[in-house]
Amino acid sequence: MHNPCCPEINLMKRILLISDTHGHLDPKLFKYIEKADEVWHAGDIGDLALCDALEKLKPLKAVYGNIDGADCRLRFSEFLVFQIEQVKVVITHIGGYPTKYPLKLKNYLQNEKPNLFICGHSHILKVMFDKELQHLHMNPGACGVHGFHHVKTILRFEIEGKEIKNLSVIELGSRTSLPS
Repeated sequence: MHNPCCPEINLMKRILLISDTHGHLDPKLFKYIEKADEVWHAGDIGDLALCDALEKLKPLKAVYGNIDGADCRLRFSEFLVFQIEQVKVVITHIGGYPTKYPLKLKNYLQNEKPNLFICGHSHILKVMFDKELQHLHMNPGACGVHGFHHVKTILRFEIEGKEIKNLSVIELGSRTSLPS
């Protein structure tokens, strides 16, 4: 949404959330990247060339995952904490899910008090509200071709002020199918 008197001010951010690419950049992603303001990657990048390609298209926020080597770990951190609009975000790769967070992570989240907590790792798409810690939890699943998931998934949503809205689950096809 743009302010008509000040067209350069963007009052909403369109986010594309991906994870567990394991070095595979699905060609189907590009049409969704084009419509996003930012791309967020929740770890297991697999190849920094993938991040370079994404950064040529849109601003990228990313964390490293357990399969990522020293090059990724030098460029990205294990945890990313930032504010976008009026939403505080925490991203890490290995996070579990509400009621099943590792104790160290739960303590971290209690201290940071995010509105939105994002992780990857499980290759299982999950979006749920954490009633105890009072934040929205998102895991976009996996959009790479390595792992046990059957369908490659990503999430798309908007952040406007303090609202996280217009969430869409996007399926990119079978993990085992080759790009057409």
